[in-house]
Amino acid sequence: NISLAEDGMAAVEAVKRGPCDLIISDVKMPGKNGLELLESVRAGDSPIPVILITGYGTVNDAVRAIKGGAFDYIQKPFDAETLYTVVKRALGRKNGNIVHVSRAVEQVLLNAQRVARSDATVLILGESGVGKELVAKYIHQHSDRRSGPFVPVNCAALPENLLESELFGYEKGAFTGASMRKPGKFEIADKGTILLDEVTEMDMRLQAKLLRVLQEKEIEVIGSRFPKAVDVRVVATTNRDIKKYVEEGKFREDLFYRLNVFPILVPPLRERREDIPLLVSHFLKKFAKGMDVSVSDEAMEFLKSRMWKGNVRELENVIARACILSDYSVIELAHVKEGGEEEKKEIKPSSVREMEMKLILETLNSVEGNRTRAASVLGITVRTLRNKINEYKALGIQVPSGVN
Repeated sequence: NISLAEDGMAAVEAVKRGPCDLIISDVKMPGKNGLELLESVRAGDSPIPVILITGYGTVNDAVRAIKGGAFDYIQKPFDAETLYTVVKRALGRKNGNIVHVSRAVEQVLLNAQRVARSDATVLILGESGVGKELVAKYIHQHSDRRSGPFVPVNCAALPENLLESELFGYEKGAFTGASMRKPGKFEIADKGTILLDEVTEMDMRLQAKLLRVLQEKEIEVIGSRFPKAVDVRVVATTNRDIKKYVEEGKFREDLFYRLNVFPILVPPLRERREDIPLLVSHFLKKFAKGMDVSVSDEAMEFLKSRMWKGNVRELENVIARACILSDYSVIELAHVKEGGEEEKKEIKPSSVREMEMKLILETLNSVEGNRTRAASVLGITVRTLRNKINEYKALGIQVPSGVN
């Protein structure tokens, strides 16, 4: 359900009347503006994520918003994909809480606490869906920078030309269409932490600029003649074999050493199966809509025995689907299996390429065409998925449509 408020005062009253999962607000409004609305929400100790949108943004406004507790700060003009991506992250965020009972995850959090007390650069390694961003958030929350902003950037979700302006910002008139100055994520993250998610997807030219940030503590804003000093703690993540990328010349060796000051490996779900029942309980609370949904013993044993290539994110998707299939009552084995024996027998690919195409198209169907989510489930980058989709379209193959 979506509630509309004509101004900031009406929004405050709407929040008081009932629970709310997310607030999206313009900054420039009569009466109480967006920044004042954010202050009112936070004054009541509300954890509701707030996304602010503005066409009149300044660096100071952006920094004030993030420091004031805004989830993100979007500058007009923007497209639907940008807003959707931010909304999805905001609704999926659980304030850095990491559900676990395993010693493996406990060791990860112990290492995260140790490095949080320093200002060292951290490289978080692990397969897609294991919770690397949660670990990064955990480090920020336990650091001396916790009162500053935490700014995540998905390096795989943006084309190379847009990623540079997203990270470093640009001056008014820097290029055609740059009608006003836009602060980059490094500027917004000043005195806080920036998360470079999937850093290995960054091209070599941007890797060189990132290396300069780590060495000189300053950024090169597009269109500016002078570098700008920043005070930012950098945390990076990757689901790739980064050492192999270095050997193959896909990732700068000097940048690798700068990022790899304190590596943390997050184990896959199949190596910490004792966490599965607790995670299932956690996701039931999230998706059960307040109803008393339970899981049969047979279904739970199946969940504990699966390999979980998509890790915790895949488990979350399975539980969300199972809640619907079970009519929010008892989740049985059939509800958590992705397909029966007859469905499996139908898969008769004549080549590896056809098998790959079938897997990609079925995954896109299962996530209603959401390419970011499909790439995550498949364990590939959004850029790779985009190339595959273009290849299939060129062959005249119908590809499930949806939000990119």
